[in-house]
Amino acid sequence: MATRTERSFRGISERLVVRYLTNLGGEQVDDDTVEGEDWTATFSSETVAVGPSLQLTEVTIVFEGDEETLEPLVEQFAQKAMRAGG
Repeated sequence: MATRTERSFRGISERLVVRYLTNLGGEQVDDDTVEGEDWTATFSSETVAVGPSLQLTEVTIVFEGDEETLEPLVEQFAQKAMRAGG
């Protein structure tokens, strides 16, 4: 059964999102989509204010696929993203 999980990460670029997802077995299929064997990740980014004078990039990723595949994939991605961003 297909599952959909949405996560947001601050302080990480779309370039790093693609790199991490391809390192996890995916292949970039267009500017904002990476697909793996049993999953798809689509992402977008925006600049968000953090306090009165600081702005960060926030990337939102929608992971879709088999629940058994997504759970470890999202966790592995989050670990990589936390080391890079915040």
